[in-house]
Amino acid sequence: MPFKKKNNFTTTFLSVLSIIALVLFSARAYFIQVANSAEYTGKDSHGASSARTAVIKAPRGEILDCYGRQIAINRDGYNIVFNKAYIKEDINDIILSLVELCKDHDTEWVDELPLESKSPYGFKKDESTDKMLSTLKLAHYATAQNCFDAMVEDYELEGYSKSEQRKIMGVRYSMQISDFSISYPFTFAEDIPTELMRKISECAFSLNGVTIDVVPFREYVDTTLAVNLIGTVGPIFEEDWEYYKEKGYSYNDKVGKSGIEKWAEDYLRGIDGEITYYLDAKGDIISTEVTKEPIAGKTVMLSLDKNLQRKAQDSLKEKVRNLQSKGGTCKAGCAVAIDIDTGKILAAANYPTYDSATMNKDYKKLQSDPAKPLTNRAFQGVYPIGSTIKPAVAIAAIENNHYQKGEQINCVRTYKFFKGYSPKCLHYHGPIALKGALAKSCNYFFFEMGRRIGATTLTDYFKQFGLGLKTGVEVDDSKGILVEPESDNVGGTTLQIAIGQMNAFTPLQAANYAATLANGGTHYKASLINQIVSYDIGEVYETVRPEVVNTVKIKDKTLDAVKEGMLSVTEDGTGRAALGDYPIKVGGKTGTSQINGAADHSIFIAFAPFDNPEIAISVVLENGDSGFSAGSVVRDMLDAYFFAEHAATKEDKPFVVLD
Repeated sequence: MPFKKKNNFTTTFLSVLSIIALVLFSARAYFIQVANSAEYTGKDSHGASSARTAVIKAPRGEILDCYGRQIAINRDGYNIVFNKAYIKEDINDIILSLVELCKDHDTEWVDELPLESKSPYGFKKDESTDKMLSTLKLAHYATAQNCFDAMVEDYELEGYSKSEQRKIMGVRYSMQISDFSISYPFTFAEDIPTELMRKISECAFSLNGVTIDVVPFREYVDTTLAVNLIGTVGPIFEEDWEYYKEKGYSYNDKVGKSGIEKWAEDYLRGIDGEITYYLDAKGDIISTEVTKEPIAGKTVMLSLDKNLQRKAQDSLKEKVRNLQSKGGTCKAGCAVAIDIDTGKILAAANYPTYDSATMNKDYKKLQSDPAKPLTNRAFQGVYPIGSTIKPAVAIAAIENNHYQKGEQINCVRTYKFFKGYSPKCLHYHGPIALKGALAKSCNYFFFEMGRRIGATTLTDYFKQFGLGLKTGVEVDDSKGILVEPESDNVGGTTLQIAIGQMNAFTPLQAANYAATLANGGTHYKASLINQIVSYDIGEVYETVRPEVVNTVKIKDKTLDAVKEGMLSVTEDGTGRAALGDYPIKVGGKTGTSQINGAADHSIFIAFAPFDNPEIAISVVLENGDSGFSAGSVVRDMLDAYFFAEHAATKEDKPFVVLD
């Protein structure tokens, strides 16, 4: 009996152990075959063996003026794109078919191969071959024929004619250097015509791997408005690729190349989305899913007023051409308008300018044009500002007790204080005080003021007004030329500095100087940006507040005396012809800067309304002769600001009015 009891216990134990093993085996089988099948069968919940992601391009943020009016926007266009996940046939035949279709529709396609497109297929002039040689793993001394032969072999082009080989290899090479893969589709042609889009759609059955993508394209509402400021977008250059690649850009992305487009790149650039392709074991796509929605870039709201900007440009063009029609030599000009109490730039116009829609096509012609239409004269042009410097000289004289209001200086035309240097005034003014000296622009009076003040003090005041210094504006501007004498014992230099010669400043600096003077001495950093907002302008992310650079100490009685003289300039002085009958009181100062062997530049600074200034303006007409020539442009700009029909008001500005 004992033996039998022991045998029963063993049998029971083994049975229980078998049941436990069976349960564990079943659980493990379920875990492998059902719960975690993707890991062991190479398939996920989509039934795919693998997955690849590709980019969905996000729209670029837009650029608006201070009232929310469109300047740079996006429009939908069509791109021809190679998607590697869908390519099932010989890609060379597909490329050749697309090239012929593009030729039939006069459409360019991507071909970055630095070999000529026609026989004998030599190296292109003025293009580097380093990248091609590196990509093809050829020595630096390889010939064009060596490169051609290598690509025929690498891209399996033996069965095609020479001309067909060149067409295909141009695209294949471009694909290769752009990291063409499932994750990085290749854009074969951009912004194609609708007719070509339809043709390719009709031929889709024979163009495996080719898709037509609807993508946002940059468009400028007015392709001639503020083009020097707004700038352009363009492809990533080879020398910049590594920089942009590290920041997450794709090879075919467009980036800001100049102006606000470049400065605001980090704001304007959106966050790309992702689409995931699920592939079976054969590499065929079985499903797709948008796994990350694209986020549009932020919108930049400028301080520019589109209407004022357009009027400034048109007025410059009209005035320059009018002077030319009368036998003058004026060929160019520029104008800047600034908000008195913020330093915000309301307009910055240039003439001649260009059309951004045709700039690429006309670039060589524009670059060689002696009138330099590509130059942003308003910010980068450097000019002696002539007699417009005299209000600053007057402030320096009064604030340093070198002139008392009412004192008269006897202008006998020739100033003879320094031996060997006797500059002349334009007229005999006789006894003249500050108000008349500003109104009639008496050089003799300011020779005397300059001598009393001294060159070093004058230069210090110019700096306080921001002259000869960077303005802080977001796009490129010139520092200008500011002579800094080591002592006051520089007679001839001092006298010339006091009447606006020797030094040379930008129109932007001149406008900011006029604004600083008009508001009582607060010198603001110049700025083109008001706010950064959401793409739909429904939310404010950042507001660019006015920034005070420094404050010029000016007593009220000093300011009153100088402004009284500037009002006299426009009412009965050198600016009367342009603004003598203007319905709003305007403070101003004309200027002429002497140019060796050419007509003088015509310069005008102004602010208005006189009693409660809002806007400051500077205008330069190159070789415009007398200072009052620029006055008509000032008047047109004041009209656009104060009286234009349907003009927007400060209350029309979205979000906040900067103060």
